[in-house]
Amino acid sequence: MTNRSLLYSALIGAVASARSMTPMATIAAARLADRPTPGGVVLLDRPLFKYGAMAMGAAELLGDKMKSAPDRTVFLGLLARVMSAGIAGAALAPAGREKAGAAVAIATAVPLAYLTLAGRKQAMARIGQTRSGLIEDALIVAAGATVVALATRSRLG
Repeated sequence: MTNRSLLYSALIGAVASARSMTPMATIAAARLADRPTPGGVVLLDRPLFKYGAMAMGAAELLGDKMKSAPDRTVFLGLLARVMSAGIAGAALAPAGREKAGAAVAIATAVPLAYLTLAGRKQAMARIGQTRSGLIEDALIVAAGATVVALATRSRLG
């Protein structure tokens, strides 16, 4: 098995850098659609977790547009990214490599959070908070959905 096998874990970590709850929401959506993830993460089979992750993903998209929304690099924002990226990275890793997938996703999410924040601040200065947030939402949700769809496609039977 090559490091390429952890590519989806790294990519979902990149998604978590910009939207902490999107990885979990996209994984939950895949599980609700009976698309199993390669990595075995029992937590993802709990209905409360699946529906809760989807609700939190939607709430984050709405809350991000508020003037009082904190930067993604504050402690709680980074903690949410670590948790979400870790779980999603483990789920998208090959079976037996869940710990490595979690580590790769976290190692991608945390440093990229600073880069995506810098990009968002530049966009906010040019086009405003709401418009820049909506554009970022569209890009990140599409990226998350694509990563999860690609990671789960070969598991469909």
